[in-house]
Amino acid sequence: MLTTFQIQALLVGALWTVGLALVAFIGGGVIGLLVAVTRVSRHRIVRNLSFLYVQIVQGTPLLIQMMLAYFGLSLLGYDLPPFAAACLAIVVYASAYFGEIWRGGILTVPKTQWEAAECLALSDAQRFWLIIVPQALRLSTPPTVGFMVQVVKNTSLASVIGVADLTYTSKLINNSTFQPFQVFVLVAALYFVMCFPLAWWSRKLEDRLNVSNH
Repeated sequence: MLTTFQIQALLVGALWTVGLALVAFIGGGVIGLLVAVTRVSRHRIVRNLSFLYVQIVQGTPLLIQMMLAYFGLSLLGYDLPPFAAACLAIVVYASAYFGEIWRGGILTVPKTQWEAAECLALSDAQRFWLIIVPQALRLSTPPTVGFMVQVVKNTSLASVIGVADLTYTSKLINNSTFQPFQVFVLVAALYFVMCFPLAWWSRKLEDRLNVSNH
């Protein structure tokens, strides 16, 4: 049986996992909104640069991005702590996917809404931010929450660069106790507790917003 200290250590590791996920949600969301806006920009250069950013991020594994943030930046003279490097990598990773999800939401807004917005004598920026973006975010909410579940699970990759998250802590405890079944069943249960509310919320939002009928 695992000791109370070992269980507490796993719970602390879970808190680090939650913290990393929150950084990804907030930082990735802010940058992701910028990515979404630039992806539908009228300026070709801005649009192409944003497209290139998304392709590079989505075309490389998150694990490699974390290694580049931790080991690559140190070669350039920027020695980031493991947690900071993991935050940087996962924010970049999440921003590309959030941006594409929200870009899809913007493009899903019916053309009639764009035309109706033009009749309100608003500027281009006002039409976009006050009329189109709120509808796009509403349409994009279920897939956004669904992706957040994936982000929580992908935080486990941070253990490779030494972040003392739930996965990293579980490996240390397993190496000292040689009780893999007990350790990893508990770890799986903790990940489930963190991910299930988001998955449940995503299904509820999809039913409530009735996105499939748009």
